[in-house]
Amino acid sequence: MKSNLQYECSSCGAKVPQMLGRCPVCGEWGTIVEMTPTYSGRPGKAGLSGRAGAPQPRRLQDIEAQAETRMDMHCGELNRVLGGGLVPGSLVLLGGEPGIGKSTLALQVLMQLGAQKTFYASGEESARQIKLRAERLAGNPENLYIVSETNLENILQQVKDVQPEVVVIDSIQTIGTEALDASIGSLSQVRECAARILEFAKTENIPFIMVGHITKEGSLAGPKVLEHIVDTVLQFEGDQHYMYRILRAQKNRFGSTSELGIFEMRQDGLREVSNPSELLLSTNHDGLSGIAIAAAVEGVRPLLIEVQALVSTAAYGTPQRSSTGFDGRRLNMLLAVLEKRVGFKLAQKDVFINIAGGLRVNDPAIDLPVLAAVLSSNMDLALDAETCLTGEVGLAGEIRPVNRIDQRIQEAQKLGFKRIIIPAGQQFQKADGGQCTMHDGIEVVPVKKVADAFRLLFK
Repeated sequence: MKSNLQYECSSCGAKVPQMLGRCPVCGEWGTIVEMTPTYSGRPGKAGLSGRAGAPQPRRLQDIEAQAETRMDMHCGELNRVLGGGLVPGSLVLLGGEPGIGKSTLALQVLMQLGAQKTFYASGEESARQIKLRAERLAGNPENLYIVSETNLENILQQVKDVQPEVVVIDSIQTIGTEALDASIGSLSQVRECAARILEFAKTENIPFIMVGHITKEGSLAGPKVLEHIVDTVLQFEGDQHYMYRILRAQKNRFGSTSELGIFEMRQDGLREVSNPSELLLSTNHDGLSGIAIAAAVEGVRPLLIEVQALVSTAAYGTPQRSSTGFDGRRLNMLLAVLEKRVGFKLAQKDVFINIAGGLRVNDPAIDLPVLAAVLSSNMDLALDAETCLTGEVGLAGEIRPVNRIDQRIQEAQKLGFKRIIIPAGQQFQKADGGQCTMHDGIEVVPVKKVADAFRLLFK
């Protein structure tokens, strides 16, 4: 008797004939899972006859393009990441680590919509638990409907009866459909439920926000097709030991993926951080060595962040290289440049780097601030508190140009800095070609090499 079992890779969705330790397609180990076949039987004899009423091809120039209407979510940070607001009929997937605040963000957004009719379906919590969280968020909207349900057919029927303007499903991994004989949370259930929700959202023109779990590797749980069929994929990031949370768009069919929103986790919920630079910079580091201020850009948003470094003699012979919020491999490269091009020997010393506030920054423009903080700690000399830096460091010790230099300079000037060191040859507004140029009250100092920057900082 032939078995009805099938096997599928939970990472890439590839089907294999038997249980394997490693997926032959993507090469991941331990991702082959057992699943029940969704459909059976041979296809019909209709061949390529198609179906009646199928859409016909049209010339591109005959199609009328209209701007998408946007729904104001009454949350500036979320609107920025979505590209200006939520598009009716769109499907948004919100992912993040456990306890990071996904459910809090989703419920708080619905509560902020005020008089608009909204719907919150939870497969993880009871209605009483949701009510307690809503009271902690200090809100009690009249038009927010709550249901604790895991059956997809019941949820969609209730949504059709209520006719809300926004629907949140928390989470997609806890919802199942009766059309499949598979356990809730399996690949087939997640894929089928997401496809049914997408069809319902487009048909009824109701936007859906689906909360999704992530795996231990940090990727969204479920089949990869889940990220393909949704319109927007949002990632909620942050460290549970810090107060800041970052919302990024990994995919957005209706906007840019370079925007990000910053929130502060508080006892009464998430608070929008409209000017994160003021919160990320401490005001009591005057006279302290190992601290440099970096003019960074996350997405299209300028940030002034505090880079901390500690250099000490290696106690056990083998020097340590540790970084928090910064790429450790890039730190090793920068230390090699510092030794080869500038002449500072750090081979027998421990080097620790920390980005204050618990942020993780990928902007290469913080290379120069990292080296400045390392050298400041090594020499035990404090940097000027009114000077900030930006610039990517190359292997030859040169300082390479960075993007959005005008926004970096304006952010530094707005926060009261008197001088900013930038790469030489960088084009910015109101430049007169001199070595030191004033830009709206801040001195802009271009430098070509790392050694030149150090001579300015430690003269």
